[in-house]
Amino acid sequence: MKAGYIGKAFAIALAATGLAACESNNMEMPANPSAPAVGAEVSQEVIYQANPRFFANDNCLAALTAQVKDIAAMGCDVLWVMPVQQPGEKDAIGSPYCIRDYKSVNSKYGTMSDFKALVEAAHGAGMKVMLDWVANHTAWDHSWTTEHPEYYVRDAAGNIQQASVWSDVAQLDFSNPDTEAAMIDAMKYWVEQGDIDGFRCDYTDGPGHEFWSHAIEALRAVKPELEMLGETADTGYYADGFDKIYDWNFAPAMSGVFNGGKPADLFSKAAETWKNVPEGKDLLRYTFNHDFAAENSIEGTYGSIEAIPAAYVLTAMLNGTPMIYSAMDADNLSGTLNFFNYQPMTWSATKRAEFKAINAAYRTTAEVRRGELTTYANAKAAVFTRATPEQKMLVMVNTTGSEQSVKTPITLAGETMTDLLNGGETTVPTVMTLDAYGYVIYMK
Repeated sequence: MKAGYIGKAFAIALAATGLAACESNNMEMPANPSAPAVGAEVSQEVIYQANPRFFANDNCLAALTAQVKDIAAMGCDVLWVMPVQQPGEKDAIGSPYCIRDYKSVNSKYGTMSDFKALVEAAHGAGMKVMLDWVANHTAWDHSWTTEHPEYYVRDAAGNIQQASVWSDVAQLDFSNPDTEAAMIDAMKYWVEQGDIDGFRCDYTDGPGHEFWSHAIEALRAVKPELEMLGETADTGYYADGFDKIYDWNFAPAMSGVFNGGKPADLFSKAAETWKNVPEGKDLLRYTFNHDFAAENSIEGTYGSIEAIPAAYVLTAMLNGTPMIYSAMDADNLSGTLNFFNYQPMTWSATKRAEFKAINAAYRTTAEVRRGELTTYANAKAAVFTRATPEQKMLVMVNTTGSEQSVKTPITLAGETMTDLLNGGETTVPTVMTLDAYGYVIYMK
């Protein structure tokens, strides 16, 4: 079967079902499998992380706005926009996470009117907008450093201290209630004036639990449905009001699989993290994000750029909320991607169509993904099924750069299933031939 089938989504009536524990098996399923347990509702949301610097060298927000309809058409529900505020200049290194003024827009990106136009376009396309928020630290030339030095962590001589290992930013002091109040006020500005729908909170662990608990309560008093994503693996932040946190281990584990490791390792690590997620909460999982892509070459991470869609299939189909980083859907994706740089991408209609098909399959399988997960031992392909009393799903992903013949689960061989990537009916063979980085998603 060839990677990247492109096809239209089709409607299928789905029944309520459940999730059970992950296990690794040989290719035969038990003769009398136990009835699957009922599992919690799973995500149907897809996030698109947009780095404005990848859309243009100037007037970046307008360039991003021009792509909004195509991004939404991929099946993306949330547009996460990396920091849009004016960056610092004093001791700066070009990072968008070095904020000089929380209530401004980077002049190279455009104006507040341009940001509002982006939000309006996203809402019109059916997407929410999540703004990347840097609460832990500011640029050294932020007005607070001179007007309110008490907002910062200072040494015995009163000198403002840098934030952790980042020399370009100054550490805020959240033990001071005035710091907390000023930060919450700045966040409210974007909810009230920018009409955003949520925040992705950079380095969540920095400000800590007390700040985020107070901030989220105050922000949801303004917009009750505000979506909060924390850049942390600390499950304690769920109780503070965060909807999602990070699965830091997922992308590195998946990279290992595409570089000769065992798919079983990915399955076990994914299941171990997932079991700590409370009902009603979620995990963010990604093939790569801005940090991962800046620190690792795309080719080295997954063996080939051609492997990215296959890796995304696993990202989407193993529960959690999947994310597409702006660059995954570009023709000039290569090497490492320094997110400090202005590096306009050439957007690929072909790649976007492929992600659209995967995302359609992801949504169609929402109910069966709550069912029993069974994984299969194979060194060259990641193979797993999900089953409920009413439905079955089969996912097979070739994690190598060469064609592979892979045994299908014996109880599915010969069954007629729907190919969710092209909408056609297919008879499952005993052995599946998968092209290099090929994949299938079937459901019955």
